[in-house]
Amino acid sequence: MSEPHAAPAIHLTEATVAFAERHLAFSCAIPAGAAVAVTGPSGAGKSTLFNIIAGFQPLAAGRVELFGEDMRRRDPAERPVSIVFQDNNLFAHLTVGQNVGLGMHPGLRLTATDRETVAAALARVGLAGYEARLPATLSGGERQRVALARAFVRRRPILLLDEPFAALDPSMRSEMIELIGEIRRETRSTMLLITHQPDDIDRVADHAMFLDGGRIAVLEAVGAFLCRREPPALARFLAP
Repeated sequence: MSEPHAAPAIHLTEATVAFAERHLAFSCAIPAGAAVAVTGPSGAGKSTLFNIIAGFQPLAAGRVELFGEDMRRRDPAERPVSIVFQDNNLFAHLTVGQNVGLGMHPGLRLTATDRETVAAALARVGLAGYEARLPATLSGGERQRVALARAFVRRRPILLLDEPFAALDPSMRSEMIELIGEIRRETRSTMLLITHQPDDIDRVADHAMFLDGGRIAVLEAVGAFLCRREPPALARFLAP
């Protein structure tokens, strides 16, 4: 966790996105080193929240600060953020090693040391020796591991995981949860993870956030969050 007076890792002040049918506006302060499970009904704005933080979604109003710095003029590549999407976002024509190497250099001009780093990252996620494989030859869980390895080599202090377990079977899901926890502890990164599974919350996070109607309705420690019975949409989400 951050020092008491340190700037939050993520500070949103009425960060507003204007769509044709509605506006979404987010305000929160997330301390450095926190692991936050992000939940809410479909259409609540979870992926939009991630796109705002990462810089893929322009703001109509409001402010995004990361570690105390205004991100208004920072492109996604310039932000201290890595993001792993649900569909893993791998390039089918590139090898596994090249897909991971993109996290270090977008032009894939990798040194021998860089290639060693790629190999070490793949080994760390259980894919040692997979450098020459193509994504089409991998299982869904293996592709997610490649995407995680790419985020790992980027070494950005904020990690956003957009439903990374959605396509995984229960056994692989448990392995990925454990792996992500280990990597977060090693890197001391600030992590936000979107999930639709209440059981994931206390396994991956120390805080939980509930979005409803394009706003952050609840953000608090996991223990208090899991005991909540309000608002009604959250109670339905937590119901066994």
